[in-house]
Amino acid sequence: MKEEKLTFTQEWDKTFPKSDKTDHKKITFHNRYGITLAADMYIPKNAEGRLPAIAVCGPFGAVKEQCSGLYAQTLAERGFLTIAFDPSFTGESGGQPRYMASPDINTEDFCAAVDFLSVQENVDPERIGILGICGWGGMALNTAALDTRIKATVSSTMYDMTRVNANGYFDSENSEEKRYEKKVALNAQRIKDYQSGEYALGGGVIDPLPEDAPFFVKDYHAYYKTERGYHPRSLNSNGGWNVTGCFSFMNMPILQYSNEIRSAVLIIHGEKAHSCYFSKDAYAAMIKDSRYTDNKELFIIPDAVHTDLYDRTDIIPFDKIEEFYHQYLK
Repeated sequence: MKEEKLTFTQEWDKTFPKSDKTDHKKITFHNRYGITLAADMYIPKNAEGRLPAIAVCGPFGAVKEQCSGLYAQTLAERGFLTIAFDPSFTGESGGQPRYMASPDINTEDFCAAVDFLSVQENVDPERIGILGICGWGGMALNTAALDTRIKATVSSTMYDMTRVNANGYFDSENSEEKRYEKKVALNAQRIKDYQSGEYALGGGVIDPLPEDAPFFVKDYHAYYKTERGYHPRSLNSNGGWNVTGCFSFMNMPILQYSNEIRSAVLIIHGEKAHSCYFSKDAYAAMIKDSRYTDNKELFIIPDAVHTDLYDRTDIIPFDKIEEFYHQYLK
């Protein structure tokens, strides 16, 4: 299959410093829909033989130069070959139109990363894991329910993007009437977009920050709109997704068969995160009536908020994550 020709930024443009313990290079791979994905590969220096490998993605609206790259580089320092990739339609990856999302295609992006890793000479195809952050935490769990090649999955500060699109934040819009109102507005926007020939952007994280903004909005602003996490290719840092970019999420819930996941899963969340209910409920659904609970764990970090697990290396439980992957990628 012929891959699209992508244009890469060659200089180091991450929101985190480059490690002297890993080798880094840009790579591409394609998914089942023919979209070419861009990724950063991190390899432990002086590595030999076939290594356990991990594919990392997220958060929803972020790029690989932000926290997925930080996770990938840190895990490479700990002995894993890793890739942090931009999902379809975003960042340096291919796919048109831009700034779209799909529960199907974005799950496929993780499967495609496993395809790529499985055929690398320096990867053991029997020791492949995935890690999803924020909205890609939900995608990672969805992929684990589908892809039997994955031996271990970590979700960090997870969002279920189908739930939040259909029900609103904290399930505050979980009614037929509220969903109908959103569908009317989104379908009207579809006509405007078709007439204009362009897709209107929904706007990223709000800036300037209103004084009465909810805490979780302030939390996002503190990451995406400051030197801490801003990146020029990040959707959340800039113009955001297309207004209709997540339309299909309202009608296509993920995680339907999560209690059939046989491989190992570690779900990590901060106790004080506004989003913690996503992980708690996902874990409860995953173990309900399941025969495969012995290798499943919900790990709650006291006092941590949502974006603490983006880049706070003093809070992200990398020792726990490393131990988990070493146990199940053996």
